[in-house]
Amino acid sequence: MAHEHFQHVDTWVFDLDNTLYHPRVRLFDQIDVKMTDFVMRVTGADRAESDRLRRDYWLTYGTTLAGLMAHHAVDPVPYLVEVHDIDFSVLEPDPELRDAILALKGRRIVYTNGSAPYARRVLEARGLEGLFEAVYGVEDAGYRPKPQAEAFETVFGLAGLDPSRAAMFEDDLRNLKVPHALGMRTVLVGPEAETPDPEAHAHVHHRTDDLAGFLRGL
Repeated sequence: MAHEHFQHVDTWVFDLDNTLYHPRVRLFDQIDVKMTDFVMRVTGADRAESDRLRRDYWLTYGTTLAGLMAHHAVDPVPYLVEVHDIDFSVLEPDPELRDAILALKGRRIVYTNGSAPYARRVLEARGLEGLFEAVYGVEDAGYRPKPQAEAFETVFGLAGLDPSRAAMFEDDLRNLKVPHALGMRTVLVGPEAETPDPEAHAHVHHRTDDLAGFLRGL
């Protein structure tokens, strides 16, 4: 059982998007549209090419923003404000998840590649506000995104956490490689977690499509 593998954990680190809410609500679809619009305006490319660039930058750099900064000298501050100006009404409070997170012993932290103000709005819409000691966004890592090792080192340094006594919950497989290497307990969250490729998932200790249920089991 997973319970025995988390007895040493005193710091719980959660990703935000598609982790603290289920991807079926498709909140990030709104952000994808906003990002593509931004790429179109910056590059002058049509929508199809801009959408391709958006995804390619995400795959190559960890975020579309990092690619835009590298290739187009984009100012991250207005970008983050613009792409996160979305409708949060698709999110609903989740009292079961709230209770499961509240029951965890130790520190609770959110760390997202989005911005911290955006993360706080998501937490509020989910009824999860007040549960976390700190909320870290990409700006706290100097706009370096996960999965870059430097991003984790910066945020974990700010948090003062000991990776050997921490757990990381993520929906993006590649974002668990560095936490695993640092000695954290890693949990892949989301629908794809149910059909893993053993080799690709070598840095994943646990998988779940039901975060609240998994946490209750701890």
